[in-house]
Order: sequence, then structure tokens, then C-alpha cells
Amino acid sequence: MRRGISVAATAAALALAVSACGGDTTSNPSAAPAGSADPAAVSGEVTWWDTSDATNEAPVFKDLITEFQAKYPKIKVNYVNVPFADAQNKFKTAAQSGAGAPDVLRTDVGWVAEFASLGYLAPLDGTAALDQPDDFLASPAGSGKYDGKTYGIPQVTDTLGLLYNKSLLKKAGHDAAPKTFAELKQVAQDVKSKTGAEGLALNVDAYFLLPFIYGEGGDLLDVAGKKITVASPQSVAGLKVVEDLIKSGAASKPAIQDSYTNAETAFKEGKAAMIFNGPWSNTDNLGGKVFKDKPDDFGIAPVPAGSVKAGAPTGGHDYTVYAGSKSLDASYLFVKFMDSAESQAKVAGKLGLLPTRQSAYSMPDAQGNEMIGRWKEPMTAAVERPWIPEAGQLFQPLVEGYQKLATGDTSSDAMAQDVAKAYQGLLKGWSL
Repeated sequence: MRRGISVAATAAALALAVSACGGDTTSNPSAAPAGSADPAAVSGEVTWWDTSDATNEAPVFKDLITEFQAKYPKIKVNYVNVPFADAQNKFKTAAQSGAGAPDVLRTDVGWVAEFASLGYLAPLDGTAALDQPDDFLASPAGSGKYDGKTYGIPQVTDTLGLLYNKSLLKKAGHDAAPKTFAELKQVAQDVKSKTGAEGLALNVDAYFLLPFIYGEGGDLLDVAGKKITVASPQSVAGLKVVEDLIKSGAASKPAIQDSYTNAETAFKEGKAAMIFNGPWSNTDNLGGKVFKDKPDDFGIAPVPAGSVKAGAPTGGHDYTVYAGSKSLDASYLFVKFMDSAESQAKVAGKLGLLPTRQSAYSMPDAQGNEMIGRWKEPMTAAVERPWIPEAGQLFQPLVEGYQKLATGDTSSDAMAQDVAKAYQGLLKGWSL
């Protein structure tokens, strides 16, 4: 679900067709300083590429658009849902060609620095889009900054937790979720032997591999020292945890193609007792076969700890504005409205997604969804990722290595060395 795209894939994507052009020239941002236009006088068209789940999440954002257009009748919003897996390359292709890019993009936090470094994003400091910045949580806000300027407004934040089926764990003799990797292995094996269900279903994707690396004290990079650390002893130890889970049978043999959907489906249908996933999956899980009528069986816990700590990556999405937009003022107002505390609270209440504004958590809409409170503890283990231009490209070599590890085509040590070499090609001047 969270995956970077390789440089080669980016080049190939230049051949892809693009759609949904930006707005018209009705709004004239050059006539006044950015963000100074009278909101009531702003008009134009704003095309928004929404990368959220088209089935479970998009309807909520469409409702917010309806409210926005009622408040600003001179601004027309063209909504386009773009699959998350396609959005990074599709936007870069459109922005590079100068045709077809949206005015506003729902951007993964790992893409902002790269897009900004390429000149594709408009700086948002001093505009209506950056409204009440002191209200934002520090880590999500950091994802939108590059080279001293703000290019992304944090929409939602997230991390990974251990999701578990309470009934299956209880049948296997466990009343609580495992707190360590060793316990995770034991509980998974107990579930399999005593219930017939799989103990743990893995999503073979880079983002979902990070808790194992963090847990053993490893990381992909040491940004301050400009050092590649994915092949450090600590990082390799984390890979060995995953390798052992698969070889021992504690984790079911993972599917390589569409592994996210396969793991998610197995969990919500009661075929697997545990998975790693984030708050974006709340609605999907609770609508599944085993939890639809028994929501209390849906358990959420922090990811298990390794020998060093429990840690999961900070994720989420930001609103960004295309630098070449012809409707900048309208786009700034749209972002301001969509990311207000009130809008965030509505999204939290309906979808269980975690707000980035502190004030949103105390609003009735957010407090009305128990999922917001249940994700508080897992978020305490969130590890901030490197907000560098190359961040969006780090995941592709990692997932390719993970796939080989999961199928037994490589070892943890060899995988780490291969990924480190790939990173040397991406990060010029960095040492191993």
C-alpha cells in the first residue's frame, strides 16, 4: 500500500497518458500577493486528484467538496480519484510535461520533498492554505517542509499497528496481543495449531517491513551522517526476524502479487488471526465477514517490539498545490477548507483516520469514533521517516528485496547488501 517507485519506472511512466487538466485562468494570483485575495471574490476551477480508497474513503471527501462549493459558489471543483499506486508517477509525468497536472494533489508524505525539489509544487507559506500552522502535530507538519519552505499541508497521519482477531487468539489460549517478536511467533504458531487459521498474514511491501527493522534498532538511512544503514547488523537482524517467521510457518507463505489485498482479506474473513496494518483499514476491516456483527473482536495494538524497541513508520498524506496551477488562489482556499479542524474531525468521525490538527481530536465528530482513541497507543511508537527528495524512491529496491526474501530466493544478508547497493545509486555521496 505504501510503495516508492524506481527511477526506471519513472522514466517508463513518461509514456503514460494523463488526464484531468488544471483549472482555468479566472483566478489571477499574479494580481496580488499570494494568499491576499478576498475569498469571496475568488473564482475558478480546481482539479483535485484524491488518492484515497475509492470505495470506503472517497465518498466522505466528496461530501466535503459539496460543502466547500456551497461556501464558495464561484469555485468549481473537479474531483478525480487516482489509484494510490499510480499517483506518484502520473503526477510527475504530467508536471514534467506541463500538461494535465491537477491543481491539488493528495500526496503521500514521502513524495513531498521530491516533488518540491523538482519545482513541481507551489510554496504555501503566506497563503490561505497554511492556516493556523501551530495547530498541527509536529511530525506530520515536518513531512510538508523542504529547504526551509512549506510545500505540503498535513491531511491525515498514520502508522502501523498489530491488528488481531480477539476470538482466534483466545481459542489459541491468549487473552492479549503479543508484545514482542518472540511472542508474535509463539502466538501465531498457537493459533495455527489450535484453530486451523493462519497465525500471521504478511503484506510483502516495504512500508510493512520497517517495524521489523526498527524493532532491532536498525533503519534505512542515517540522514545526519549521510550514511546508508539498511545493511547494518541491526537492520539485518530485523530482516532475519521476518525470514524466521516465514520459514517457521508462524506467518503464512505470503502472496507476492497483490499481497496487501490478500493479507487484508484473510484477516477480515477470519482466515488469519493477525496482520500489520494502519487506521486507513478500519472501515474495511469492520465491514468484513468476522467483524461486521462482532466489532468487539477487532483488536488494535502497537506493533511488537524487537530486542531494542517497538517502532513503526510515520505515514500519512499531505495536500500539495501544483506550481503551474492557473487557479492558485482557489486552490489555496480549497486546501484551507479541506484541512480545517472541522473537516479533519468529520473525516476522523466517519473513517477513523487520524487528524493532524491537535484541536480536531477534541471535537465531537472525532470523539464520536472510538477508533481515534484506540490508535493513540500505536501512534506513540511511530518513527519519523527521512523527509528527503529521494525518500519516495527508497521503497522500490526494498520491496524487490523483500519479495525475494519471502519466496526464499535470497537471504537476509544478501538482500540487505543488494538494497544498500541500489541506495548508493540513488544517494550520491552517501557512504555505507
